[in-house]
Amino acid sequence: MRALSIHAGPAALRQIEKGGLQASDIGTIAGAAGGPKGLILGPLDRFIFGHWLAQSTQRLDLVGASIGAWRMATACLNDPVRAFEQLEHDYIRQHYELQAGERRPPARRVSAMFAQTLQAFYGGRTGEVLNHPRLRLHIVTSHGRHLLAREQRWRTAIGFVGALLSNTVHRRAMGAWLERVVFSSQEAALPFASSDYRTRQCRLTEANFSQVLQASCSIPFVLEAVHDIAGAPDGAYWDGGLTDYHQHFNYAQAPGSRGLVLYPHFQKAVIPGWLDKHLVWRHKATPFLDTMVLLAPRPEWVRTLPNGKLPDRGDFSHYGQDLAGRIRDWSAATGASVQLRDEFEEWLRRPDAKQLQAL
Repeated sequence: MRALSIHAGPAALRQIEKGGLQASDIGTIAGAAGGPKGLILGPLDRFIFGHWLAQSTQRLDLVGASIGAWRMATACLNDPVRAFEQLEHDYIRQHYELQAGERRPPARRVSAMFAQTLQAFYGGRTGEVLNHPRLRLHIVTSHGRHLLAREQRWRTAIGFVGALLSNTVHRRAMGAWLERVVFSSQEAALPFASSDYRTRQCRLTEANFSQVLQASCSIPFVLEAVHDIAGAPDGAYWDGGLTDYHQHFNYAQAPGSRGLVLYPHFQKAVIPGWLDKHLVWRHKATPFLDTMVLLAPRPEWVRTLPNGKLPDRGDFSHYGQDLAGRIRDWSAATGASVQLRDEFEEWLRRPDAKQLQAL
């Protein structure tokens, strides 16, 4: 059974039909939010950043939210193969002990432990991330406005109801509650046009890197918001997936020439925001993605994995305190995903546009 499907927007397809896909064709790489689902992309990440892109010399923009931001920041470390192996190891083994009477760990404890994890992972290496000679990092966060400007229990709950209702009417209307704030290294320009949604851009620096990455991973009510990030507007910052779940940006209209967008993803659909998950009419490709090449596991292959699915956040509840069981099954899934890498590497050697599917 084949594991990998490759999807392309019309502009990307035309280019591949002329000369295949070269490492030098890529201008941007995207990383989706999605928690443990991102584990399935580890072998692809190690191959793309550790081997394939070494055949080219162009500068690249990496843009991501939540686990996608963690992955893209990891790609900027000096030894990305080893760093991605460590990320996979650490993510699979994260565990939050429950105390007497608890059904789930409180957000304050999860945030504190996650901050320690990031410090242990990037401690002393932030300079590698921010000053990479080729890679420019863009981390997406969701900045609260009005009722969501500060995290307070009932105020926050009401604010997210407002965001949900506004988003259902029109995605742009959610900007009254949550704005997209992108933190970029090396003062790089955004690799996408940002007129689709209320957007700000701030510098990603040594002083705010840890705050920004934690904010981009801070799922509301699971982790606490990160407040008052250095060098950015005051207020509460949450998971970048709220505004940009799957990085459905307007890449095609990015200022200047950006090349193709390579997107190792865990599914075919590129959903705009987290609150759009159940709004299926927003799951279709748009002209924003015309220059995208998307790599995704085939659904029938996913069904062969433990529990018949990708690892996901629900597994923390499913396995409970059975850490060994979760490690076993998540490790089996990531081990199987080597097939995704092998098939992509083989396709690059013998590119066949007929194997591509429309995005």
